[in-house]
Amino acid sequence: MTDRRPLVAILSGAGISTDSGIPDYRGPNGLWRQDPEAEKLVTYTYYMADPGIRRRSWLMRRDAPTLRARPNAAHEAVARLERSGAPVRVITQNVDGLHQMAGVPERKVLELHGTARAVVCTRCQARSGMTEALERVAAGDPDPACETCGGILKSATVMFGEGLDPMVLGEAVAIAKACDVFIAVGTSLTVHPAAALAGLAADHGARLIIVNAEPTPYDDRADEIVREPIGTALPALLERLGGESGGRG
Repeated sequence: MTDRRPLVAILSGAGISTDSGIPDYRGPNGLWRQDPEAEKLVTYTYYMADPGIRRRSWLMRRDAPTLRARPNAAHEAVARLERSGAPVRVITQNVDGLHQMAGVPERKVLELHGTARAVVCTRCQARSGMTEALERVAAGDPDPACETCGGILKSATVMFGEGLDPMVLGEAVAIAKACDVFIAVGTSLTVHPAAALAGLAADHGARLIIVNAEPTPYDDRADEIVREPIGTALPALLERLGGESGGRG
């Protein structure tokens, strides 16, 4: 036996951020269900080919609640568990940066789909802040170009039609294989390759816990399924796990 504290991996999806005022995409009231055309605004080929799509995308970013959102009780519970000394790694499908804002160290958060808090040039790859780009939009530039090379700017998120960063994905796979507990929270577990991490963790002996309002394709692999609201269910679950592993948040 060893007194090593179990490594907890948390895969978070849009459902963890809805209490912060950020709508999900595929739930019953999700953005893609309400406005299927909105998907074009975050599809790489449409975005690169059509200035009209880009102008609408910038307006969507300007009006989105993402940059104004604050962490909620679920994000804070994850940060509390990490501060307790428990080995925690967050793998997130979200682009809102709320795990880091809640206090989880940057190095312990893997952003599979990038971040909405930065922009990147599609030509020279220069990165800068989203806030600065939106200030240019507010000042009257409907499709701001890269100030370094004049290339097309996009959010530093992974759009539909783009591949995940192989380094980030590789690290996520390594964590899924190594963890003792894998918690999938607020994710439909239908978007691959992220969804496959749950099965991979289970294959390597992790205790799989799914916290989600609706059924997922991995429910039959789960050791525990929680259907309660995430804002109360996840803090209770993590406090219980912290107690089991010898620490309190």
